[in-house]
Amino acid sequence: FVSLLSSAIIVYRLPWTWKCSKLLMKFIHAGLNTIAMILAIVSMVAVFEFHNAKNIPNMYSLHSWIGLTAVIFYSLQLLLGFAVFLLPFAPVHLRVVLMPIHIYSGLTIFATVIATALMGITEKLIFSLKNPAYSASPPEATLVNCLGLLLVIFGSLVLWMASRPHWKRPPAENAKILRLNVATPEGTQVESTMTNSSNADKSDLRINTEAARKQNINFDEAGQRSTM
Repeated sequence: FVSLLSSAIIVYRLPWTWKCSKLLMKFIHAGLNTIAMILAIVSMVAVFEFHNAKNIPNMYSLHSWIGLTAVIFYSLQLLLGFAVFLLPFAPVHLRVVLMPIHIYSGLTIFATVIATALMGITEKLIFSLKNPAYSASPPEATLVNCLGLLLVIFGSLVLWMASRPHWKRPPAENAKILRLNVATPEGTQVESTMTNSSNADKSDLRINTEAARKQNINFDEAGQRSTM
Protein backbone atom coordinates (compact mmCIF):
# COMPACT_ATOMS: atom_id res chain seq x y z
CA PHE A 1 0.00 0.00 0.00
CA VAL A 2 2.80 2.43 0.93
CA SER A 3 4.87 1.70 -2.17
CA LEU A 4 1.98 1.85 -4.66
CA LEU A 5 0.46 4.97 -3.10
CA SER A 6 3.82 6.75 -3.11
CA SER A 7 4.39 5.79 -6.75
CA ALA A 8 0.98 7.20 -7.67
CA ILE A 9 1.82 10.45 -5.87
CA ILE A 10 5.18 11.09 -7.54
CA VAL A 11 4.31 9.87 -11.03
CA TYR A 12 3.64 13.49 -12.05
CA ARG A 13 6.79 14.73 -10.31
CA LEU A 14 9.42 12.73 -12.18
CA PRO A 15 11.18 14.88 -14.83
CA TRP A 16 11.41 12.05 -17.35
CA THR A 17 7.61 11.79 -17.38
CA TRP A 18 7.08 15.44 -18.32
CA LYS A 19 7.46 14.60 -22.02
CA CYS A 20 4.71 11.98 -21.77
CA SER A 21 1.07 12.60 -22.47
CA LYS A 22 -0.86 14.10 -19.58
CA LEU A 23 -3.64 11.60 -20.31
CA LEU A 24 -1.17 8.73 -20.06
CA MET A 25 0.02 10.04 -16.70
CA LYS A 26 -3.59 10.24 -15.52
CA PHE A 27 -4.19 6.59 -16.42
CA ILE A 28 -0.97 5.50 -14.70
CA HIS A 29 -1.88 7.54 -11.60
CA ALA A 30 -5.39 6.08 -11.52
CA GLY A 31 -4.14 2.56 -12.21
CA LEU A 32 -1.64 2.56 -9.37
CA ASN A 33 -4.26 3.90 -6.98
CA THR A 34 -6.77 1.29 -8.11
CA ILE A 35 -4.30 -1.57 -7.56
CA ALA A 36 -3.44 -0.19 -4.13
CA MET A 37 -7.14 0.01 -3.24
CA ILE A 38 -7.78 -3.59 -4.33
CA LEU A 39 -4.82 -4.88 -2.31
CA ALA A 40 -5.92 -2.85 0.73
CA ILE A 41 -9.41 -4.40 0.59
CA VAL A 42 -7.98 -7.92 0.19
CA SER A 43 -5.65 -7.39 3.14
CA MET A 44 -8.45 -6.07 5.37
CA VAL A 45 -10.64 -9.07 4.55
CA ALA A 46 -7.71 -11.36 5.42
CA VAL A 47 -7.18 -9.59 8.74
CA PHE A 48 -10.84 -9.88 9.78
CA GLU A 49 -10.96 -13.55 8.78
CA PHE A 50 -7.76 -14.26 10.72
CA HIS A 51 -9.09 -12.50 13.81
CA ASN A 52 -12.37 -14.40 13.62
CA ALA A 53 -10.59 -17.74 13.16
CA LYS A 54 -8.32 -17.10 16.17
CA ASN A 55 -11.07 -15.52 18.31
CA ILE A 56 -9.22 -12.19 18.40
CA PRO A 57 -11.39 -9.10 18.90
CA ASN A 58 -11.76 -6.80 15.89
CA MET A 59 -11.30 -3.04 15.78
CA TYR A 60 -10.07 -2.52 19.34
CA SER A 61 -6.67 -0.92 18.73
CA LEU A 62 -5.72 2.55 17.53
CA HIS A 63 -3.89 0.87 14.65
CA SER A 64 -7.14 -0.68 13.42
CA TRP A 65 -9.16 2.52 13.88
CA ILE A 66 -6.75 4.69 11.92
CA GLY A 67 -6.15 1.97 9.33
CA LEU A 68 -9.85 1.54 8.58
CA THR A 69 -10.31 5.33 8.48
CA ALA A 70 -7.45 5.63 5.97
CA VAL A 71 -8.95 2.95 3.71
CA ILE A 72 -12.42 4.55 3.80
CA PHE A 73 -11.12 8.01 2.95
CA TYR A 74 -8.81 6.50 0.32
CA SER A 75 -11.78 4.85 -1.41
CA LEU A 76 -13.66 8.18 -1.40
CA GLN A 77 -10.57 9.92 -2.76
CA LEU A 78 -10.33 7.34 -5.55
CA LEU A 79 -13.99 7.66 -6.52
CA LEU A 80 -13.78 11.46 -6.52
CA GLY A 81 -10.63 11.35 -8.64
CA PHE A 82 -12.26 9.10 -11.23
CA ALA A 83 -15.45 11.15 -11.39
CA VAL A 84 -13.85 14.61 -11.54
CA PHE A 85 -10.37 14.31 -13.05
CA LEU A 86 -10.33 11.17 -15.20
CA LEU A 87 -13.78 11.14 -16.80
CA PRO A 88 -14.37 14.04 -19.25
CA PHE A 89 -17.69 15.17 -17.79
CA ALA A 90 -16.71 17.51 -14.95
CA PRO A 91 -16.47 21.22 -15.88
CA VAL A 92 -13.05 22.80 -15.88
CA HIS A 93 -13.79 25.30 -13.12
CA LEU A 94 -14.87 22.42 -10.83
CA ARG A 95 -11.56 20.65 -11.47
CA VAL A 96 -9.66 23.84 -10.66
CA VAL A 97 -11.53 24.23 -7.36
CA LEU A 98 -11.15 20.59 -6.30
CA MET A 99 -7.53 20.06 -7.36
CA PRO A 100 -5.93 21.60 -4.20
CA ILE A 101 -8.31 19.55 -2.04
CA HIS A 102 -7.49 16.41 -4.02
CA ILE A 103 -3.76 16.95 -3.58
CA TYR A 104 -3.98 17.81 0.13
CA SER A 105 -6.24 14.86 0.95
CA GLY A 106 -3.99 12.49 -1.00
CA LEU A 107 -0.90 13.58 0.92
CA THR A 108 -2.80 13.40 4.20
CA ILE A 109 -3.94 9.85 3.46
CA PHE A 110 -0.37 8.87 2.55
CA ALA A 111 0.94 10.25 5.87
CA THR A 112 -1.86 8.41 7.69
CA VAL A 113 -0.93 5.15 5.96
CA ILE A 114 2.69 5.59 7.09
CA ALA A 115 1.51 6.20 10.67
CA THR A 116 -0.75 3.13 10.50
CA ALA A 117 2.14 0.95 9.33
CA LEU A 118 4.35 2.20 12.14
CA MET A 119 1.69 1.44 14.75
CA GLY A 120 1.05 -1.96 13.18
CA ILE A 121 4.64 -3.20 13.27
CA THR A 122 5.07 -1.92 16.84
CA GLU A 123 1.88 -3.68 17.92
CA LYS A 124 3.05 -6.91 16.25
CA LEU A 125 6.40 -6.76 18.06
CA ILE A 126 4.80 -6.23 21.45
CA PHE A 127 2.46 -9.19 20.99
CA SER A 128 4.95 -11.55 19.33
CA LEU A 129 8.18 -11.06 21.25
CA LYS A 130 7.90 -12.82 24.60
CA ASN A 131 11.29 -14.35 25.35
CA PRO A 132 13.23 -12.14 25.03
CA ALA A 133 10.64 -9.40 25.23
CA TYR A 134 10.48 -6.34 23.01
CA SER A 135 11.84 -4.21 25.85
CA ALA A 136 15.03 -6.30 25.86
CA SER A 137 15.81 -5.10 22.29
CA PRO A 138 16.41 -8.46 20.60
CA PRO A 139 17.65 -8.50 16.99
CA GLU A 140 14.07 -8.77 15.69
CA ALA A 141 13.13 -5.59 17.50
CA THR A 142 16.15 -3.75 16.14
CA LEU A 143 15.40 -4.90 12.60
CA VAL A 144 11.76 -3.79 12.71
CA ASN A 145 12.64 -0.50 14.41
CA CYS A 146 15.07 0.21 11.56
CA LEU A 147 12.29 -0.63 9.11
CA GLY A 148 10.10 1.93 10.86
CA LEU A 149 12.81 4.59 10.56
CA LEU A 150 13.16 3.82 6.85
CA LEU A 151 9.40 4.21 6.44
CA VAL A 152 9.55 7.65 8.06
CA ILE A 153 12.48 8.71 5.85
CA PHE A 154 10.80 7.35 2.73
CA GLY A 155 7.51 9.07 3.53
CA SER A 156 9.29 12.36 4.22
CA LEU A 157 11.06 12.22 0.85
CA VAL A 158 7.79 11.55 -1.00
CA LEU A 159 6.05 14.44 0.78
CA TRP A 160 9.02 16.70 0.05
CA MET A 161 8.91 15.86 -3.67
CA ALA A 162 5.15 16.39 -3.76
CA SER A 163 5.35 19.79 -2.08
CA ARG A 164 8.29 21.39 -3.96
CA PRO A 165 7.27 23.71 -6.84
CA HIS A 166 10.29 22.79 -8.98
CA TRP A 167 9.17 19.13 -9.03
CA LYS A 168 5.83 20.07 -10.61
CA ARG A 169 5.04 19.39 -14.25
CA PRO A 170 6.14 22.53 -16.17
CA PRO A 171 3.28 24.95 -16.97
CA ALA A 172 4.60 25.41 -20.53
CA GLU A 173 4.07 21.72 -21.17
CA ASN A 174 0.53 21.97 -19.86
CA ALA A 175 -0.05 24.91 -22.17
CA LYS A 176 1.02 22.85 -25.18
CA ILE A 177 -1.27 20.02 -24.17
CA LEU A 178 -4.17 22.43 -23.71
CA ARG A 179 -3.56 24.01 -27.10
CA LEU A 180 -3.35 20.73 -29.00
CA ASN A 181 -6.40 19.46 -27.13
CA VAL A 182 -8.48 22.05 -29.00
CA ALA A 183 -8.05 19.98 -32.16
CA THR A 184 -9.85 17.01 -30.59
CA PRO A 185 -13.60 16.72 -29.92
CA GLU A 186 -12.93 16.50 -26.18
CA GLY A 187 -10.70 19.54 -26.33
CA THR A 188 -13.36 21.47 -28.26
CA GLN A 189 -15.92 20.60 -25.63
CA VAL A 190 -13.62 21.75 -22.83
CA GLU A 191 -12.80 25.01 -24.59
CA SER A 192 -16.48 25.65 -25.27
CA THR A 193 -17.32 25.01 -21.63
CA MET A 194 -14.63 27.42 -20.51
CA THR A 195 -15.77 30.09 -22.95
CA ASN A 196 -19.54 29.88 -22.67
CA SER A 197 -20.06 29.13 -18.98
CA SER A 198 -21.14 32.30 -17.24
CA ASN A 199 -20.01 30.86 -13.93
CA ALA A 200 -16.42 30.26 -15.04
CA ASP A 201 -13.77 32.03 -13.03
CA LYS A 202 -12.21 34.99 -14.85
CA SER A 203 -8.75 33.99 -13.69
CA ASP A 204 -9.19 30.59 -15.38
CA LEU A 205 -10.01 32.33 -18.67
CA ARG A 206 -6.92 34.52 -18.41
CA ILE A 207 -4.73 31.50 -17.67
CA ASN A 208 -5.99 29.62 -20.72
CA THR A 209 -5.67 32.68 -22.94
CA GLU A 210 -2.07 33.08 -21.87
CA ALA A 211 -1.51 29.36 -22.44
CA ALA A 212 -2.81 29.65 -26.00
CA ARG A 213 -0.58 32.68 -26.66
CA LYS A 214 2.52 30.84 -25.44
CA GLN A 215 1.59 27.84 -27.59
CA ASN A 216 1.41 29.99 -30.73
CA ILE A 217 4.98 31.07 -30.05
CA ASN A 218 6.29 27.57 -29.39
CA PHE A 219 4.00 25.54 -31.62
CA ASP A 220 6.93 24.29 -33.68
CA GLU A 221 8.23 22.43 -30.64
CA ALA A 222 4.96 20.59 -30.03
CA GLY A 223 5.86 17.70 -32.32
CA GLN A 224 8.92 16.87 -30.22
CA ARG A 225 6.80 15.87 -27.19
CA SER A 226 4.12 13.32 -26.58
CA THR A 227 0.77 14.96 -25.89
CA MET A 228 -2.83 14.11 -25.15
